[in-house]
Amino acid sequence: MAGGVSRRGFVLAGAALGLTGCATTPALMAAAPDETWPELEPLLAAETGPDALTIRVASKGCAAKADVVFRVDRKAGHAVVAFARRRLETCKGAVGWADLVFSYEELGLTRGERIVIANPITPSV
Repeated sequence: MAGGVSRRGFVLAGAALGLTGCATTPALMAAAPDETWPELEPLLAAETGPDALTIRVASKGCAAKADVVFRVDRKAGHAVVAFARRRLETCKGAVGWADLVFSYEELGLTRGERIVIANPITPSV
């Protein structure tokens, strides 16, 4: 098969591209004691994806991304990201959670950057 791409070559090329995408997804790191701020609202979870960081917050049904502000500080080769609510929720729904998605671009983060979340993470509602 001179000049053509074999099925095997195509599969290997696809796998290499897929792994490249995984390698450039920012990675969450464990926070050092001086990098967490216990006075910030606890998050229920934080997860990195290929294009965005998703945080899970406690909610009674009306939590919105517009109600949350963030700050990014750079320290020792990684980004420390903190989230805070602009206003408290006043709705009366049942206690649950909401996932809020922030793109790496809007956070000012780059692909492959290591991330520490300054908020305490307590996975319970």
